[in-house]
This record gives sequence, C-alpha cells and structure tokens, in this order.
Amino acid sequence: MFPQTHTMFPQTQNLQSSFRHIRLFSILVIVTCFFSSSFIAWLSFRMVQQAQSKVYILSSGKALEAFAGDRKDNAPVEARDHIRSFHQYFFSLDPDEKVITNNTTRALYLADGSAKRLYDNLKENGYYAGIISGNISQEITIDSIELDMQSYPFYFRCFATQKIIRPSSLVTRSLITEGWLRNTSRSDNNPHGFLIERWSTIGNKDIKVESR
Repeated sequence: MFPQTHTMFPQTQNLQSSFRHIRLFSILVIVTCFFSSSFIAWLSFRMVQQAQSKVYILSSGKALEAFAGDRKDNAPVEARDHIRSFHQYFFSLDPDEKVITNNTTRALYLADGSAKRLYDNLKENGYYAGIISGNISQEITIDSIELDMQSYPFYFRCFATQKIIRPSSLVTRSLITEGWLRNTSRSDNNPHGFLIERWSTIGNKDIKVESR
C-alpha cells in the first residue's frame, strides 16, 4: 500500500502546479485584455476628438479643411480681422452706386449705430454722390491695430492709410479710428461674432498729393 500512496503525491503536486499555471495565465490574459481595451478606447476617443476638430469651409466650390479652436484662443485674431474687414468695407469705394451700397451695407453689419450715423452724414452731404460723379476711387490699407483684450468691451485703435484716386490726382491720407468691441452672435453677415461700438475717427489728414 505504501508505494501506491507515495506515487499519488507527485500527481497532486502536478495538478496544483498546473492549476497555478492556469491561474497565472488567466490573470495575464485578463490584464492584457484590460490594457488592450483601455488603449483601444483611448485611441478611439482621440480619433473622435480629432475628427470633430476638423471644419470644412466651402470656397469657390471646393471644400477646404480648417481646424476648430477655442474661442478664447482665437479671439484676438478674430477681433483684429473683424476690425480690418469693417474698415476695408467702409472705406473701399468706387464710382459705382452698387459697389458703394454693397460695401457699406456689409460694413454696417459689423458695427452699431455710430457707423450708421457717419454713413448717413456722408450720404446726406453728397459724399458718395461726389465719388460717383467725380469718378473717384478710394482704397485703404490697414497698417496696424492696437487691441486691449484685458477689459470688456475690448478697446481698439486702428491705424490705416487711405488713397483717394481722382482723375487728376492721387491723395494719400493717414486715418486713425477707435472704438470698442463686444461679443455678439455669429452669422453669415457677421462671421466673427463681434460688434464695433462707439466708433469714431480721431485722425484723418493728408500725407501727400501727387498729380496724375
């Protein structure tokens, strides 16, 4: 009987050893599956975030890829572009009533009643009629924009150069304006979501006059 009992111990030890191996293997499989699932979930989440950050802009019938960003990060860039766009629309004029109407209308969407009052005064005084009858074109170049984003509404000062092209002369003028920006809803007419308030001209004088 003793030899038979003695031979059972190695079998039992083998079973225990096999069980430990199986348990260790099972634990390794579970841990591996957990980390693999976690990695796949993280990778999927990141890919979704990247996909959501892509914005496509339709330009001239082509879809151009852009990237969405935080409003706070892009605010200074958008604010300066808003100011630049307003001044270019308001002061870029040609001797064509349709061009004048289109440009000033687009400009007035970007500002409050202070810009509308100046437009009405110029129109009432025959400024736009004089541009048409005198075959005058007006161009503007934005030199720099000072912008204070530390307090709200945001104060700005715009420095620009005007060129008034007449049939007989070319007048170059310096232009300095100031105003404040407040946040508003974005729209097709106001894509940056800002509105210029209390806009005024604080400097506008001739730099040089050239004969043509």
